[in-house]
Amino acid sequence: MSMQKYLFTSKLPPKTGLNSSGEAQSTRRRDMRHKPEFTPITWDKYFTGKNDVSINGSSFRIYTLGDSGPAIVLLHGGGYSALTWSLLSAKLWELVECQLLALDLRGHGNTYTTSEDDLSIETLANDVVEVINAVYDDCTPIILVGHSLGGSIAVHAGHHPNLKSLIGLVVIDVVEGTALSALSSMQSILRGRPQSFDSVEEAIRWSVQSGQLKNIDSARVSMPGQIKNVNTNKLATEEIMVDTSEEMEAPKVRVPLVGVESISEEEEAQFKVPSTVRGKYGWRIDLRATEIFWPAWFQGLSKLFVSCEAQKLLLLASLDRLDTDLTVAQMQGKFEIHAFEQSRGRCGHAIHEDIPDAVAEVLATYLVRNMFAKRKNDFPSVMPCC
Repeated sequence: MSMQKYLFTSKLPPKTGLNSSGEAQSTRRRDMRHKPEFTPITWDKYFTGKNDVSINGSSFRIYTLGDSGPAIVLLHGGGYSALTWSLLSAKLWELVECQLLALDLRGHGNTYTTSEDDLSIETLANDVVEVINAVYDDCTPIILVGHSLGGSIAVHAGHHPNLKSLIGLVVIDVVEGTALSALSSMQSILRGRPQSFDSVEEAIRWSVQSGQLKNIDSARVSMPGQIKNVNTNKLATEEIMVDTSEEMEAPKVRVPLVGVESISEEEEAQFKVPSTVRGKYGWRIDLRATEIFWPAWFQGLSKLFVSCEAQKLLLLASLDRLDTDLTVAQMQGKFEIHAFEQSRGRCGHAIHEDIPDAVAEVLATYLVRNMFAKRKNDFPSVMPCC
């Protein structure tokens, strides 16, 4: 173990000497270290296309990458945006031939509908099917991938009568039993997070140091899609696109950071949750106001998932989140499952953001093994964990 790592973990002060100017040498070395970069990253680093799909007076924002192979439709969780899939999309596209579409759900990101308050599971699933049918023809094979609430939407969309060419269904870290049991504490969790931020950088920093995300690069592209300017009502994503087009800055040194452990303890100690004073940026969606829909989002999810005719894959941060119905169905071989047990500490609920490369390899293996997509580059095949 290096001396620096030992000092951080033991929290013992080092025995320092003074340089010729009387400055502590350890302090000087600490100041020379690279600090985490919290400046936002724009969507076009990971996607090649951005479009708004108009359906019955509503506008649905999509981000796309690739133009051949099966269509992989990515559905984010509650409160997130399509940009939660940025790093995963770029990596998966490197591995297999596919076309990726990440969608801002109703009430989220840059999607704006005629009835923003209708977040019923039926409406959300219908939105997804309508967007798919507007973008792809009936012959394009569809694979739905959903995280958390997006996983439930994917399952319901998989049973929609107007979705004709579904071949695959991937659900990430949502299980009916554990999801329903967690609802009782959800309001207190939402009340406990800051309701505003003074800057986009502050929001990115909070997301990492609070543990919501464990990958700084992912937070830098994902968080701007979750907050809006409270004065202009514009998503932060739109503002940073304007900033980058108007300002030419010298390139910054990019520090490869993949987890909260990469942030120094001094940094974490200095960070404080923003006060209750209203800042410049607030959440795009007030999830507290959606409580009426929460139970229906997840009730009956396990049976619906198992009964879907598409080839199914369930990805979990840990196997201890599996409920009884899914445990029995998995033992009967009704779906594939992979748990990232070896990544404990490096990934939380947003597995695809925290460890995008590992998740991409599992998805690529699933796609190639089921002959849904062609391999583009070599990658280690990851077999189902059980």
